[in-house]
Amino acid sequence: METTHKLGLIGRNISYSFSKKYFENKFRKKKLTDFSYDIFDVQNIDEIEKIFSDPTISGLNVTIPYKEAIISYLDDLSDEARAIGAVNCILFENGKKTGYNTDAYGFEKTLIAHKKHHHQSALVLGNGGAAKAVKYILNKHQIPFQTVSRKSEINFENLNTDIVSQNKLIIQCTPVGTFPNTEDCLNFPFEALTEQHLVIDLIYNPECSKFLLSAAEKGAKTVNGFYMLEQQAEKAWEIWSFQKK
Repeated sequence: METTHKLGLIGRNISYSFSKKYFENKFRKKKLTDFSYDIFDVQNIDEIEKIFSDPTISGLNVTIPYKEAIISYLDDLSDEARAIGAVNCILFENGKKTGYNTDAYGFEKTLIAHKKHHHQSALVLGNGGAAKAVKYILNKHQIPFQTVSRKSEINFENLNTDIVSQNKLIIQCTPVGTFPNTEDCLNFPFEALTEQHLVIDLIYNPECSKFLLSAAEKGAKTVNGFYMLEQQAEKAWEIWSFQKK
């Protein structure tokens, strides 16, 4: 049967992506022969105009580095996406392109599954689109946090053991250490970590980043980004399925 519902992923250098296999498995299980999922690996945001002009596209995922830049190309945003300032899911319906943020949903599910009572405050490593979704959920759950990024007041040069000791929840939101650059790792005072710390790395490939390995060596509880990825993908599917009921 001819494809009538085309889905896909927009990003840069994303041949390793989980999404294509995940959704193609879903199509097989549900016997949806009129669906396809493509990878749109674009080097420049301007190239998305051509992708958007395809009338057969029903929905898209968006990943690094376009989660923020893509907003100006959309017609509307969900309340959550507007509050976060980043989009990772687009619904095409009745000629209108609406941006959503399902990263927030995925991270919230991960946080709830692993957070303990002593995880009272957090350090968010990074300041991109994924970090924005994480901060939105931390605010929702009234967990105070500090941002650590190259340009923030606390950065990877001055982050010290005292700050890490005081914040028992660490969320790594940068792409540093992602396949194929698996030997890369943020400059971080791992010696300050204890078994009281929960360290979440949003990276899912590799399964255990160098950052998580270093944290685990100090006894910290470690979680990768795979569950978050699955949950945000399911939420995206739910959004795209609204038009097909």
